[in-house]
Amino acid sequence: MLRLKSVKTLVIASAVSLAAATGALAFPDKAIEYIIPFGPGGESDISARFQQPFFKDKFGQDLVVSYKPGGGGAVGWAQLNSMAGDGYTIMGINLPHIVIQPAQKDVGYTTEDINAFYMFHYTPDAIVVTADSPYQTLEDLIADAKANPGALTMSGSGKATANHLAQIRFDKMAGIKTTYVPFKGTGASTTANLGKQVKAQWGYTTVGAAQGDAVRMLAVAMEERHPLFPDVPTFKELGFEMVGGAYRGMAVPKDTPADTVKALSDMFGEINADEAFRKQMLDGGFALLDVGADRMAEFMKARKDEYVEAATEAGLLN
Repeated sequence: MLRLKSVKTLVIASAVSLAAATGALAFPDKAIEYIIPFGPGGESDISARFQQPFFKDKFGQDLVVSYKPGGGGAVGWAQLNSMAGDGYTIMGINLPHIVIQPAQKDVGYTTEDINAFYMFHYTPDAIVVTADSPYQTLEDLIADAKANPGALTMSGSGKATANHLAQIRFDKMAGIKTTYVPFKGTGASTTANLGKQVKAQWGYTTVGAAQGDAVRMLAVAMEERHPLFPDVPTFKELGFEMVGGAYRGMAVPKDTPADTVKALSDMFGEINADEAFRKQMLDGGFALLDVGADRMAEFMKARKDEYVEAATEAGLLN
């Protein structure tokens, strides 16, 4: 009888283990909702749409993009932890938004509330001028700014954004004073630059990709030159330690199991490594990252320290 019980116990244990293993292998076994906390048509939406077919092809399930706009993303992020932590709801996240917003005021969430599992790209900051601008090089722009403090106007996408923080940091590094003119979004900022409402723009490499010969980028905030713009130097080449821009990734509710978080991180890492996906992103002017769940805490701390310092110096934080 004892031997029979032991055999039964072994069979049950094996069945449970097999079920657990099968369950782990089966994830995802249905569509995953991918919430973008902005309206359709922006870069968060565009990059999510790029990911969709690759997710379907590799993992056999749909990645269903939906939108929850409001408050510059804050409406969605404030609701993230009230959603089901089963891995079937993920949300796009943006830096510096999720650092600066809660540092400025109560927006319904804190940076620590955001359970980020993967950062897959950024749009590098870039100084952009029109094709007929007198500024042929970054040195030309710096020289004019030094000769005429405050007179050099630069458009950018909003206040306390990646563009704004880049302007603050660069002015300090270069020993210049420029005037930042915030607009509602990169599109409006680009229109202002093209229309000569400002002398230059703090934009992104995506502006260069979209506008082509109508603009000239003087420098990009990358470790190496962007393959789409091999003739445009990096700030680092020119002596300025500037690498960054608007970072994008994904997060899940905080009660999502660790193994599910890792599975999602690995899946999107596999998409990011796909050469066809990489080409699509690079052709759009994006720069790729590969920061998974295992490196996220270190990455977020570095970004938070950088953003808070720049925003405090600019008087954007109390």
